[in-house]
Amino acid sequence: MTVTLSKQDLDRPTAQVVTPESFHPEQHFYPRTLNAQIHPLVAFFMRLSKLRIVERYCHLNPQVDRDALTELLSTKTKVLHWAGCDLFYAATGSGVRRMIVVETNSCPSGNKSMPLLNEEDEQGGYRRLLAHAFVPRVRAKNDKGQLAVIYDKNYIEASGYAAAMADLFKEEVLLAPFAADAEDPPVRVVDRAVEVRGPDGAFVPIRGALRYVTQKPWNRLPPTSKTVLLNPVMACLAGGRNKLMASKAYELFNAEIKAAGLVIRQPETIRDVTIDEVPLWVARFGGQAVVKNPYSNAGQGVWTITCDEDLEEFSEAEHSYGQFIVQALIGNAEWSSRQEGSRFYHVGTMPDKKGRMFAADLRMMVCSGPDGFVPLSVYARRAKAPLARSLDGGASSWDMLGTNLSEKNLDGSWSADTERLLLMDRRDFNRLGLGPDDLLEAYVQTVLSVVAIDRLARKLLNQKGGLKKRLFRSLNDDDALVNEVQRGLGEDATAP
Repeated sequence: MTVTLSKQDLDRPTAQVVTPESFHPEQHFYPRTLNAQIHPLVAFFMRLSKLRIVERYCHLNPQVDRDALTELLSTKTKVLHWAGCDLFYAATGSGVRRMIVVETNSCPSGNKSMPLLNEEDEQGGYRRLLAHAFVPRVRAKNDKGQLAVIYDKNYIEASGYAAAMADLFKEEVLLAPFAADAEDPPVRVVDRAVEVRGPDGAFVPIRGALRYVTQKPWNRLPPTSKTVLLNPVMACLAGGRNKLMASKAYELFNAEIKAAGLVIRQPETIRDVTIDEVPLWVARFGGQAVVKNPYSNAGQGVWTITCDEDLEEFSEAEHSYGQFIVQALIGNAEWSSRQEGSRFYHVGTMPDKKGRMFAADLRMMVCSGPDGFVPLSVYARRAKAPLARSLDGGASSWDMLGTNLSEKNLDGSWSADTERLLLMDRRDFNRLGLGPDDLLEAYVQTVLSVVAIDRLARKLLNQKGGLKKRLFRSLNDDDALVNEVQRGLGEDATAP
């Protein structure tokens, strides 16, 4: 099945009105998800209390401070309230298994791919996210105006959030497309407050909005807004859509939590790399590495380098930014980058009937509310081609290692290759070879990553809630990105 969001949808000049009692599950879940029964082990994990999570995790990791972990899981974030972490289930040459954080997304997909935890609650994670992380913040501010969901892709989930929001608040919600290249979008910012053009053609103030704007959101929205946004764009700049800043956030936070016996595990990462320096760092990793445009998402701007041809393809590609990150490549046991004295490789899916195993990632989506963090959804994605035992040129390295389902079409629209989606149901979950303790480790790694980015985001805000431009520039000195942020602030991007 391929799900496509047309460019015509994104170019719609006015918002769509979503009314209460308009949530229809078949419109907001993949067909496979609608008919799936959640796996008992996943359901067990999703229902674990904070106390049980802490006790089990500390039992398996005796060096971890119970009080510190409890405090982190109870964190009420200030900027990044909703996020999804992509993780690789990897192992060392000696068989030690680890969950490795690949990236953190500040407005992630997930609910359309998650079987219902309770069959009586047909809105599933849509309602849980809004009730836990959005409703308390909107009601606490008590501003006037309407509610909205603004989006640039993933209409299935964006419309699902709008329908669930209408039910929770018992009022109409505006569902507004906000594409990066739209000539006259139905969303605008006036004095750092969001307004949306309704069906009558008039702009109305918005008191709260869920933001599913993923493509360079900082070039049309300011880092912070007077309107309650889930999430503010500052969450993207500090690491939620910025892999370079995320790596720095993890490193800074790891220094804080080391005494508590905790650590965020990420592939060894070289940051602030210019295009001319990329071959040097790839060579440093033994000729096998991953090069990333730090600010892209949905599988765009990522190159797996395993041979000279891969490196040449990267060099000849058109690049919009001046900074890259180079990471250790996690491949198969015989062809992975060596990092910190060890070599990680994909555990992979369970062998199929032909004996083939596939690289897969795990998406863990969480949110933070008045009582701290809760898990929202989990799913996995496998690569197109099976993992080869050795690199013989028979298969593309990206086909063996690339797991993202999103595909950008030539007309600017998006589609999803759902054939590679692995659900947390009774059939697919068994193919992953995971247990409840692995899900627990993924959850803790996700929470730590979100807290790390949230803390860096707070440090980048001044007392008036604005961006500390000089500090941001010192951490992320990329002219192209800084110019885009200036446009989002309504400033002259050509000014010095």
